Amino acid sequence: MPARATHVQRTGGTWTIETRHGALHADWLLGADGPSGIVRKQVHAPFARRQLSIAAGAFVDGVRTSEIAVAFLDRPRGYLWSFPRPDHLAVGACAQADECTAGALHAATARWLDAYAPAANRPRRTYAWPIPSLSAGDFDAERPAGEGWMLLGDAAGLVDPITREGIYFALGSGAAASAALAARDPAREYEDAIRDTVHDELRRAARIKDAFFRPRFTALLMHALDRSAPIRDVMIDLIAGRQSYRGLERRLLGTLEVGLMMKLIASTLISPDIHPSPAP
Repeated sequence: MPARATHVQRTGGTWTIETRHGALHADWLLGADGPSGIVRKQVHAPFARRQLSIAAGAFVDGVRTSEIAVAFLDRPRGYLWSFPRPDHLAVGACAQADECTAGALHAATARWLDAYAPAANRPRRTYAWPIPSLSAGDFDAERPAGEGWMLLGDAAGLVDPITREGIYFALGSGAAASAALAARDPAREYEDAIRDTVHDELRRAARIKDAFFRPRFTALLMHALDRSAPIRDVMIDLIAGRQSYRGLERRLLGTLEVGLMMKLIASTLISPDIHPSPAP
């Protein structure tokens, strides 16, 4: 029977999970209960506000469209999206929690919806929730696993700091946890897998997050996407999880849009890990 966990405690090598329908007992505790869940608070430490983003917006019932919209926000720094669903529209804005409030993001989405014809005069159901958004240094201090426990998905902070997309990494952490439980030292196996793959990827994203939302960078990026189909292909693969941040600069430069790409890279104020070869 589905039941909400209200308390977890480890005694003598066994976890006791209290629920409204009684207690459960287990040798391993896998926390996949989100950034505000009770498992992370019990085994590690809650996220600080600076380590979170806020996503806030509205579901607009009765809208049927195939149009997808994305817009960048200057204040607070972040972005807004509008995604069509079978019987409603999902619209929201996201920004760093220590730079905004849910109210400010609700206001941003409301202004956009007021100007968006398909959503005019439609009922709206508002929402808001926290999303982990860690810095590069935060990943060094993260503990994905310990004695008898593992943290998965959002509970482990496994979210792209730029896009705030976490489903891809949540599924990956679930697969890694499943494989680790069959190992001699599951906690060590899982921690190594997360640190060597997911943390490495998210750390790279975190290093360029601040620059990504600067108006100069976003303007250059929009220009590049509008001008070049190869660049659009690269960014589609990045969002879909087919292109990692490792090697991203190399692939972008490989589009032969070298001048434009060097401007984008320079606008992030990071040093590219490769340099274009001189023309023969």
